[in-house]
Amino acid sequence: MTQFGDGALIACDRLVRIYQAEGIEVQALQGLDLTVGKGELTALVGASGSGKSTLMNILAGLDVPTAGSVRVDGHDLASMSARQRLAYRRSTVGFIWQQTARNLLPYLTGTQNVELPMRLAGAPGQARRSRCAELLEALGVAHCGPRRPDQMSGGEQQRVAIGVAIANSPSVLLADEPTGELDSVTAATVFGALQTANSALGVTVLIVTHDPAVSSMVRRVIAIRDGRTSTETLRAAAGDGTADDLGHAVEYAVLDRAGRLQLPREMTEALGMRDRVRLEQNPDHIGVWADSANGDRANGNKANGHGNGHAAGRDSAGRDSAEGAR
Repeated sequence: MTQFGDGALIACDRLVRIYQAEGIEVQALQGLDLTVGKGELTALVGASGSGKSTLMNILAGLDVPTAGSVRVDGHDLASMSARQRLAYRRSTVGFIWQQTARNLLPYLTGTQNVELPMRLAGAPGQARRSRCAELLEALGVAHCGPRRPDQMSGGEQQRVAIGVAIANSPSVLLADEPTGELDSVTAATVFGALQTANSALGVTVLIVTHDPAVSSMVRRVIAIRDGRTSTETLRAAAGDGTADDLGHAVEYAVLDRAGRLQLPREMTEALGMRDRVRLEQNPDHIGVWADSANGDRANGNKANGHGNGHAAGRDSAGRDSAEGAR
């Protein structure tokens, strides 16, 4: 039997995370489905409290799901022991925090910080020095090798932190708002380093960001709302072969494994949809209308872009989408 997400580097299947806070149950993730392929550079966006940070902590091995399954590069994170999680964090996944001070040890130089994960993994001295020099050069911070973090700028600290995170050649690099404390020019250099880690060093990168400049420069942007993936914005290759080979962006609504579809609030409100809707299957689309019993359906007009309705069909790539949801 084929497993959900077979072939994907990251596969979250109906992921649930529930917290107990002062006797109150908080559902941070509510059956989230997500797949990320090897070699992708993907941005994750969503409002505060949508579940982004919870998802990143689970993928980083820092938290465990309440229900559902999550696999990263063949590792079943829901069933790992504490010892296995430690090994996973050292070898399979790298993590970058928004706060620059959390990423580097203040009393070590840039070189010593980058070499530390390799030292803990038992890499020999010559291999550590060679790998460290390669990373600092590729990330444009070779000059920071002999400097301590307080002698570096914020952008330099984050680029050295990327070197630390990928020192042991992890399969996945997770970055939680890596440009959140930086100005736009410095943020661009940090994002350039993430692109280098992805394209030149072969690391799959997943970025949580509120920065529109970052989300506009990746091929895939996944939006999370109320603990589930709600939309994806995809950019096809423009075909010019350049590093910034990004084409026109198209936004899709996400149809999860349970058949749930989150329609954009601005669309449902404009069409008077609430509580329940009526569905009708057609040869090439599904019609969605406001419940006429509420008096929200106007003149019996169907969902053709002119009445109180919405039509869902399949796009040219074979994805389920909502017509007009872009």
